Order: sequence, then structure tokens, then C-alpha cells
Amino acid sequence: FRHLQKFLRLHNYMQVDGILADLGVSSHQFDEAERGFSTRFEAALDMRMDNRHSLTAADVLNNYTEQQLHKLFEKYGEVTNAKTLAKTIVEQRQHTPFKMIGAFKQALHSIVKGNPNKYFAQVFQALRIAVNDEMGALEEMLNQSVQVLKPGGRLAVISFHSIEDRIVKNFFKYGSTIEPEADDVYGVKPESPLKIISKKP
Repeated sequence: FRHLQKFLRLHNYMQVDGILADLGVSSHQFDEAERGFSTRFEAALDMRMDNRHSLTAADVLNNYTEQQLHKLFEKYGEVTNAKTLAKTIVEQRQHTPFKMIGAFKQALHSIVKGNPNKYFAQVFQALRIAVNDEMGALEEMLNQSVQVLKPGGRLAVISFHSIEDRIVKNFFKYGSTIEPEADDVYGVKPESPLKIISKKP
């Protein structure tokens, strides 16, 4: 996503009539146990979509500060007890660094809230987003989309959770992924270069 403009130039396209972005994760990656994306399999805590990158889920768990972990699970996983989760991870890793999925789940067994499958799905989602900088890639793609769309062109984005949804909706509404501050003098916000065609597609 983040190389949209570069790949268009490579194929000699400066502008396009439409862009369709599907933010869903490939089920192929989830089904390959050794990639470490799924809570269903025993594997190393990896979660890299691109194996050329160095940062893994284990790196995040073993090196992020308690505050960084708290914010990560709260923002990207919407985990209800994100603060307790971060504290427990930091305490547990002092004894044994996290390497494998099974040991990681076992170490957190006592603090799981509600349905364990749902809980770990949220935890894994947050780790995957951080490892692959998914929101950064989405923001870069959205910013480039305005430059590559022809006048009257269409941009459609299929999002799967509220974090992505918020970023996309803000971009459509304000032309920015975060809501801009109102002008000090007139109290107006900058106008978006996009026009929302359908509020509830």
C-alpha cells in the first residue's frame, strides 16, 4: 500500500480512475503455522508479513516498555485490561523472554478477560499491526491516493475494524488521517479534497 505511487510510475501510470483498497489480512498467512500469526498453532512469535524486515512480535514483547505495550494493546487491540496485560508481560519476561506462542499464552493465562479466544485474537491483532506498521502503510496510501486519482475518480476502502475505519473516515472527511484543528480566527476546518459519495456503503 505504501508504495502505491512508485508502482504506478513503474507501469507508466501517473493517474488512475479508481482505487480499491482491501485492508483484510491474507488467510494464507494465518494458515501457515510457522508465520506465527494465528493463536491456533504453536510457532515462534514472528508475525512479519515481509520476512526481510527485522522486527518480530517477540521483539515487541521483549523490548517495548510497559507504557509502550499498554498503549499498543489499548489502541490497536482495544484490549479491556491493556494496562494489566502490559504489566504482566514486563514481569514475566524478566524470568523468561517470550519466544513461542504457547508459552506466551500460558504466561498470561491468569489475566485473560472473557473468552480466551477473543482475548488473544485482540492481543495478536495489536502485535501484528505494530510489527507490520499497518496503520502507517494505510495512512501513506491514503495520502498518495489524492495525488494519483483523476478528477472525478473514486476511492473505495474495505476496512475490518474500528481502528482502520476511524483513519479512513477522517481522511475522507478532512483529507487528513487525524481530525485537524479548527482555524483560530474563523473556527473552520480545512476542506477535504475528497467528496463522500456514500456515508453507509
